Amino acid sequence: MMPVRHSSLYQVNTRVWLTELSRKLGRAATLDDVPEAELDRLAELGFDWVWFLSVWQTGSAGRGVSLENPDWRKEFQETLRDLREEDIGGSGFAITAYAVSADLGGKPALMHLRRRLAKRGLKLMLDFVPNHMALDHPWVERHPDYFVQGTEELLAQEPHNYIRVKGQKGDLILAYGRDPYFPGWPDTLQLNYGNPKLQGAMIGELEKISGQCDGVRCDMAMLVLPDVFERTWGIRADLFWPKATEAVRRNHPDFKFMAEVYWDLEWTMQQQGFDYTYDKRLYDRLREGCARPVREHLHAALDYQIKLVRFLENHDEPRAAAAFEPRVHRAAAVITHLIPGLRFFHQGEFEGRRKRISPHLVRAPEESPDKEIGQFYDQLLAILRRAIVKSGQWQWLTCRPAWDGNGSWDSFVCHSWQGSGGERMLIAVNYAPHASQCYLHLPFPEIQSRSVRLTDLLSAASYIREGNELLEHGLYLDLQPWSYHVFDLEVRQ
Repeated sequence: MMPVRHSSLYQVNTRVWLTELSRKLGRAATLDDVPEAELDRLAELGFDWVWFLSVWQTGSAGRGVSLENPDWRKEFQETLRDLREEDIGGSGFAITAYAVSADLGGKPALMHLRRRLAKRGLKLMLDFVPNHMALDHPWVERHPDYFVQGTEELLAQEPHNYIRVKGQKGDLILAYGRDPYFPGWPDTLQLNYGNPKLQGAMIGELEKISGQCDGVRCDMAMLVLPDVFERTWGIRADLFWPKATEAVRRNHPDFKFMAEVYWDLEWTMQQQGFDYTYDKRLYDRLREGCARPVREHLHAALDYQIKLVRFLENHDEPRAAAAFEPRVHRAAAVITHLIPGLRFFHQGEFEGRRKRISPHLVRAPEESPDKEIGQFYDQLLAILRRAIVKSGQWQWLTCRPAWDGNGSWDSFVCHSWQGSGGERMLIAVNYAPHASQCYLHLPFPEIQSRSVRLTDLLSAASYIREGNELLEHGLYLDLQPWSYHVFDLEVRQ
């Protein structure tokens, strides 16, 4: 059996899921109550990883900000028309301790969940938030030097970026955690990566986490890069990620690191020890609805691409069913999930949910499932379970105009997979709002003097073509707007 090179990950909104389970059970649910049948289903769907979002302990200070922030409150009310105070749990990224929340069953429930996942061949991913901690994290009292300090002048000039914190040893002015392009997150405090002791403490936290799961998704991982950190805070910092990843792998050599990363820093993060990095650039190009930038994106080196995380939605982005018109959604999904890399899916995506759920909320709105989207994803996931797209060899393919003056060939995104046992798969997408035609070059010299059956795995279409004609002229394609083929190629005698 070939090793899996292109895994699949399913993101669970843990607190929301447990709220739904609590309603069914008539009592507060914990991780121990996650049904065996649901874990069976995730394994049967072909997933390799399950990311349980927001399992760590949070505090009352963060929740208080979530309850009182008017902008956030407006967003919550748009999501939940019947919003209640208990629906606002506070951000899962305003962490007070890397200990499993008692509300979720604590460490024993997480350990039990991990064992249950492992029985099914599923690996567990959890959060690591390197950039900031909650307002009421114990380090504020014990190690105030772990945080970026402010001044009275900065507090007066930038009240959106600094806060006065009252402590037992006197008041402190500390910086909110933030992205340099936006105001601070007022439920968090910025960690100071210019302090070597802080870096050591965070590596210690990672080592503690690594004994409880198989990998971590690192929130806004690029913010602690030395150049980004200095540009944001004017403080010089040493490299953190190479030391951190190496320290964890000394005891857990197979532990995986996934970076949420933007600003074209994906390769930088891979070089610093990350196994996977978000591919937001592909997502943005798909949102633009133009094939050529998407196609050009796939020309990058394969050793880079296999470490990219391909997604159409996650807890930060709009729901795919809301961001893409249905035909575009399906075409974008065929492109996104049938290319190399880590295939990332988000809870609710298969049901066509349209309302994004803030990580501050612990309840989701009621939404009727979209049966057509569900059927489409059932078919797509069946393809992704095939060994050819989990372990095979991939390459992008070139098109030429179907006739002189027909520029619609430029609307195609095409590529192929080959398996170790001679299996072949061909993917062609017309990523455009108009019909398009082209001749597609096929990289299969072994079809010479043979006939080929092309069976579309996402429709009832099936064709027989002569190999010599395909090699000489290419495969003629004529696709309607946002249409696609995923062909299984069978070489016949």
